[in-house]
Amino acid sequence: MPPSLHSAAEQAYAFFHQKEKVYVHSTSEREMDHIEDCISSYVNTMSPALYDALAAGRPGYLREHVTFPADLRDAVSRLEHLLAA
Repeated sequence: MPPSLHSAAEQAYAFFHQKEKVYVHSTSEREMDHIEDCISSYVNTMSPALYDALAAGRPGYLREHVTFPADLRDAVSRLEHLLAA
């Protein structure tokens, strides 16, 4: 992985991992919606190459309410694997 992509992956992992830990234990719809909005905003500014690698062609990845919980778990897992390689 190129150094710039590795750095982007590290940053994304730290952010997504932190937000996922709060999201999975939250009982507040407002807090969960806020996390979804934060992740969506982050995704809009992250490395397109990294986003494409995570999304693997899935439209709306990390941007749609219905699939967000599964997408967030998947993103954290994919980033862990990318960083371990």
